Amino acid sequence: MPPDRDKRPTLKTISEISGFAVPTVSRALKDAPDIGRATKERVRQIAHDIGYVPNRAGVRLKTGRTNVISLVMSSEHDMMNHTARLISSVAGALRQTPYHMIVTPYFPDEDPMVPIRYIVETGSADAVILNQTQPQDPRIKYLMERRFPFATHGRTDWCDKHPYFDFDNAAFATIAMQHLISRGRLNLMLIAPPAAQNYAREQIAAAQQVAQEHGVCLTVLPTATSDSNSDDLRQAVADYLTAHPETDAILCASQTAAMASVATLEQLGRHLGQDIDVLAKEAVQFLQLFRPGIITVAEDVVQAGDFLARAAIQAINQPDLPPMQGLEVPQASELG
Repeated sequence: MPPDRDKRPTLKTISEISGFAVPTVSRALKDAPDIGRATKERVRQIAHDIGYVPNRAGVRLKTGRTNVISLVMSSEHDMMNHTARLISSVAGALRQTPYHMIVTPYFPDEDPMVPIRYIVETGSADAVILNQTQPQDPRIKYLMERRFPFATHGRTDWCDKHPYFDFDNAAFATIAMQHLISRGRLNLMLIAPPAAQNYAREQIAAAQQVAQEHGVCLTVLPTATSDSNSDDLRQAVADYLTAHPETDAILCASQTAAMASVATLEQLGRHLGQDIDVLAKEAVQFLQLFRPGIITVAEDVVQAGDFLARAAIQAINQPDLPPMQGLEVPQASELG
């Protein structure tokens, strides 16, 4: 007897259409390693065609799991930088798995611990992915103490013990400084990330070391960070360049900082690529369309999101395995 199309599709519906046993269908949808690729593809296609959606209440009753991974992010992130790409790449990596992504925002005036505690205490997700890590991040400490699965975009002082994916910001600062110095730049200014975040520490230390080795002047912009809004950045850069007209290079940790810097220096009558350089890290290849003279280093946030999704799933399903850890190391040859 053919399945009744007027009823909500179930595992049994897929079983009847495919000819596979219900346990096989269930394991195929869960991406079980003992189920062949062809079987998984057929089962998923049938599930898609008939509009099968797992009964999450039932799944949670049977397994204690939600099949949800929460991406916890600050609401003040500039969508032009990492946020949009990270959300898209994590969601894409989860498409062929039983897991779904939700985004849990927190606000600038809110304790970042609030959403983490809520997720853990309510069991509203099976794992979390978070970013903007601090060296001794209280969120990471809390999650490790409670053995709650997670993965971080960024490292911490405890990163040998937890899953992460990171961009090597020390390597970025090193090759950026060396490149600017090779162009004859002697008075450089760095628009760094917020000081509390781990990658700010890495970037600043590496840039200062190169400056010291080559005997050039490097100043970290004191009145704004790479996460500041465009208006604040433009004012801070204008004030700095007016007070320090000898500045001949600006190193930016974000696309927003680079665009604000270029707009400001042009207003001040400076000439990009001639009397002053701007070098920036970018997650979306856009800056050279804005101004071809900007020097860029690409950060592959798509790779990061894909890795973090897989790392979170492993933390859920195989918590006794060594945590997945990845590091993107930029090369001088990639400078654009």
